[in-house]
Amino acid sequence: MSERRTVALVTLGCARNEVDSEELAGRLAADGWDLVEDAAEADVAVVNTCGFVEAAKKDSVDALLEANDLKAAGGRTRAVVAVGCMAERYGKELATALPEADGVLGFDDYADISDRLGTILGGGAHVPHVPRDRRKLLPLAPTARQGAAGAVAVPGHGDAPGVEVARDPGAGSPADLPEGLAPASGPRPPLRRRLDSGPVASVKLASGCDRRCSFCAIPSFRGSFISRRPSDVLNEARWLAGEGVREIMLVSENNTSYGKDLGDIRLLESLLPELAAVDGLERIRVSYLQPAEMRPGLIDVLTGTEKVAPYFDLSFQHSAPGVLRAMRRFGDTDRFLELLDTIRSRAPEAGVRSNFIVGFPGESEADLAELERFLSAARLDAIGVFGYSDEDGTEAAGYPDKNAPEVVAERVERVTRLAEELTAQRAEERVGERAVVMVESLGTEDEDPDGEPVALGRGAHQAPETDGQVVLVGEGVEDLAPGVFVVAEVVGTEGVDLIAEVSPVETADGALEPVGSAAGRC
Repeated sequence: MSERRTVALVTLGCARNEVDSEELAGRLAADGWDLVEDAAEADVAVVNTCGFVEAAKKDSVDALLEANDLKAAGGRTRAVVAVGCMAERYGKELATALPEADGVLGFDDYADISDRLGTILGGGAHVPHVPRDRRKLLPLAPTARQGAAGAVAVPGHGDAPGVEVARDPGAGSPADLPEGLAPASGPRPPLRRRLDSGPVASVKLASGCDRRCSFCAIPSFRGSFISRRPSDVLNEARWLAGEGVREIMLVSENNTSYGKDLGDIRLLESLLPELAAVDGLERIRVSYLQPAEMRPGLIDVLTGTEKVAPYFDLSFQHSAPGVLRAMRRFGDTDRFLELLDTIRSRAPEAGVRSNFIVGFPGESEADLAELERFLSAARLDAIGVFGYSDEDGTEAAGYPDKNAPEVVAERVERVTRLAEELTAQRAEERVGERAVVMVESLGTEDEDPDGEPVALGRGAHQAPETDGQVVLVGEGVEDLAPGVFVVAEVVGTEGVDLIAEVSPVETADGALEPVGSAAGRC
C-alpha cells in the first residue's frame, strides 16, 4: 500500500478565505489526502493567499517563502503551492515573480485541486493561468446568474465532482465520505472539512460584488455577486452545529445584497430566523453590511430575532461627501448618524464596527475634520483605520491630486489615536451592562492582576479577532468550557476589552439557572 499523501493549508486574510480553505480541505480529504496542521509535516504546503492590499500581499509572499524554506531544509515538505485571491489575481505574473512556488492555482483549479497537487508533487508542471476579469463570466443581470453559475468556479459554491452525495438533508452523511466531511445536499453544495475545533465558524452567504468602489479591486478577481441558495446555507449550518459550532458568522463581500440574484432582495430577513432555529446554534452574526443598502426590515430582524446578534459591521469607509463620491460610494455624516440612531432606537446595546480609509486622493483637511466629527458622534465599538494606497486596476489609481505618503501616514496616526480613545470610551459606556458572553478559552493567571482564574470570550457586540474580547472573572469561571454561554455583568474595561463578572441567569419565571446555561439570549 502506498504511503498516504499529506497536505497542510496555511490561510491568510479574511474569514471568506478561511471558508475557502475548508472547502479545499474537504475536497482533498474526499480524495484521500491526510490533512495536517504543521506545514513541516506535509508533503505539500498550500498557502491560501490574500490579494487585497499591499500589506496583505506582502504577508502572502512571506508565507510562501517560509514554506519554501521548509522544502529547502530537506524535510518532508516537497512542494509549495499558492491558491487564493493573490494567486487568482496575478496568476502567471506571480508564478514568474516567485519561482519558489511550485504551483500557482486559480479558482478554476479548485474543483480539481487533488489532481493539481498530485501532478505538482509528482514533479509535473502546472501552467499558471492568465488572469481575467471575473465580472465578465456571469450575466450582467443578477437574476440571470443562477442558471449560469454552474459553469463558473465560485469558491464555496461548487459541487464535488465524482463524489456521490445525499440530496436529502435528513439522510445524513453518505458512507463513502470520510468522517468529519460536510455532507453535501441541495443543488450546489460544497464539501467542507473544519480546520479547527473552536465553537465559532464562518458560513459563506454569497461571493463577489457588484459595487464599483474606485479603490477596490476585489470584484475583478472575485467576480460579480452571486448568492448561495438558502437550502445550501441551512444545510451547512446544521452540519456545523453537529460538529460543535455554537456561533456562525455569515460572510460575503456584501451581505446586504443577498438574494437579489434569486429574485428576493429581502431573502436575508427570512433566512436569519431559519438559521436561528437550527438546533445547537446559539448565536448568528452577520458581517459585511453596506450602509447604502440597509433597509428597515433588515434592521428589525437583526435587532429583534432571538439568537441573532444585534451586530452591525457597516462599511462606512469615510463620511465626507466629496471623498465618498470619489470613492463611488453614497452617504454623509448626518445620514450615517441617522442610521445609527435608528439601529440604537431598536437595540440600545447593539454593537457597531467599521473601517475607514484616510488620505484618499483629493482628501482635504476639511474632509478629515468631517470624518473626525462623525467618529466622535458615532460611538462605534471597533474602528479600523487604513491609509490609502494605489491598487492595480482600480479607478482611484489614476486619480490626480494624490496625498503624499508622509501626509497619509500622519493622517493614519492621527485618526488611529482618535479611534483608540473613542472605542475605549465606548467600552466604558458598557460598564454596568449584563452581557451574554460565549466562552472561547480559559485564560492564564497572568491575565488577571490578582492572579485569579479567568475565562476569555466575546459578547454579542464583538466579532472574532476584530472587536476585542471579554475577560470573565468570578466564582466558577475555572469550570467553564469553550462554547458555553454565560450572563455576566461588565465591571471594568481595558481599552476595547471588557472585564465582566459571571452570575446566575434569571429566567422569565424568576428562577435561577446555573452559570453556563444562558445560550441563545443575544
